[in-house]
Amino acid sequence: MTIQHDAYSLYYMSYRCVARSFMVTKINRILFACTWNAVRSPIAQGIMNLVAGNSFFIDSVGVRLGVTDSFAITVMEEIGVDISNHQPKTFEQLIDRNFDIIISLSPEAQHKAVEMTRDSACKVEFWHTMDPSIIDGNRDVQLSAFRQIRDELSHKLNKRFGCPAPII
Repeated sequence: MTIQHDAYSLYYMSYRCVARSFMVTKINRILFACTWNAVRSPIAQGIMNLVAGNSFFIDSVGVRLGVTDSFAITVMEEIGVDISNHQPKTFEQLIDRNFDIIISLSPEAQHKAVEMTRDSACKVEFWHTMDPSIIDGNRDVQLSAFRQIRDELSHKLNKRFGCPAPII
C-alpha cells in the first residue's frame, strides 16, 4: 500500500515534527554559518524556514561578505523556496548574537563560531559541507553540484532534528 501526501500535509507533518524536536531540545534560535553567506548557509536557512515556519528564529551569516549565488537561488526555487532576497552578512554584522545553536558549514565558519560563543551556552556543531561554487563545468554540471549540497543539507537537517525529509 502506498500513501501519498499533498504538499500541505507534508509541510504540516514536518512542521509538527520539527516543532516537537525544538521543544524537547529547547532550541528556538538557529544560526547557520559558512564562508561567504552566499550558498550553503542561505540554503540551510531556506530549508529550515520551509520546515519550521515562522515559529523559530533562523538566520545565516558568513565569515566574509559574499553575494547570493544565482545557482543557489535556482536550486532552491526548484523546491519552492525563494532566497532571492537574501542579504548576506558577516558575523560582525549580526545585531543579535543570542543563539541556541550555531551550525557551521565550513572550517572558517567553525573557527569563527567557536570564537563567538566562548562565553555563552550556545552549542556549536560542525557539518563540513563542500562549497559547490568551486565546481567547474557547464551549467548542468554546476547545477548538479548545487542540488547535491541542497539535498545533503536537507537530509542532515532532517536527521539532526528527527524529521522525515519533506521536500526532496
